[in-house]
Amino acid sequence: MDPGGPASLAFPPVPALPSLPEGFTARPLAADDVPAVADLLVAAEQVDDTGEFPDADDISEWWSGWGIDFRRDGVAVTDDDGALAGYATVLASPTYRDEQRIYLEGRVRPDLRGRGLGRALLDWQLARGAQLRAERYPEVPTRLVVEVHGTMPALERLAARAGLTAERWYRSMERSLHALPEPRPVDGVRLVPFDAARDDEVRRAHNAAFTEHHGSSERDPDTWRRLFTGTRAFRPDLSVLALEDGAVVGYVLASVFEADTEARGYREVHFGQIGVLPAARGRGLASAMIATALREAVGHECASAALEVDSDNVTGALRLYEGLGFGTARTRVSWSVPLPPAATG
Repeated sequence: MDPGGPASLAFPPVPALPSLPEGFTARPLAADDVPAVADLLVAAEQVDDTGEFPDADDISEWWSGWGIDFRRDGVAVTDDDGALAGYATVLASPTYRDEQRIYLEGRVRPDLRGRGLGRALLDWQLARGAQLRAERYPEVPTRLVVEVHGTMPALERLAARAGLTAERWYRSMERSLHALPEPRPVDGVRLVPFDAARDDEVRRAHNAAFTEHHGSSERDPDTWRRLFTGTRAFRPDLSVLALEDGAVVGYVLASVFEADTEARGYREVHFGQIGVLPAARGRGLASAMIATALREAVGHECASAALEVDSDNVTGALRLYEGLGFGTARTRVSWSVPLPPAATG
């Protein structure tokens, strides 16, 4: 993407930059801000406890995966010394299922909170999110979404005052790699490592497995690779596929974020995508795949495993993960506001 190219002239101007307290300046976000954003997030982690320590490459890859247009979809706030005081982004996936979800992400430096910067950035995000919907998905039901970790009560209050409502509750779950469960064989199913030749088959299985899941998106091949199997953190050697009659019926996709490893002092495997085709459920397949993936991680110097789950997951995943020894480490809540289709006003 070239946000500075001639094509950008076809779009209307973005909402005005937020009005800030004296001593702070807002400007469009730039690719050069990525290292400063990484530093801000690592510093904020001491207060926010999100469990994540992304480096500049992680952030750059994340924004690229969502196709961010820096000049239109992001704002940077600097202080009088030119240091980054906060930032905000508006991210929309190019794919969706029944409803488009536009995510409003950002952070304010901990020592500068309580001065109105977060409120100004959220106001800008809501305006830009509504405009982005009008540009890309004018007739599609859309929600603007803010993810609020349980350690961020101030952001929760901001979201509520801005008219967003708590929509969904999620848990980040972890377990050590000691006293692991034994994988139980499933008749007619082979568990094998991820095979790049089956990448698109896994993508299609994922789309089928998550048809009924809240907020899920239909992933096209490009988005699938940019967000999942084509990332630096993806570990095919720690991922597991379930094959029945030669076809993929389940999968556990694993990632290891080495910036997190460096910050924590130990390596954690993260199971980001776990799914079983509807016709193959109820046979213990997910349990067998995860147990196998846990044992594989031990052999690759991992000390713990993590995953995330929707507390209201329709497949009963929370009970499954608890049964495999995972416990809740952190929580977050999805706050959102709907934007009705333009055709219906």
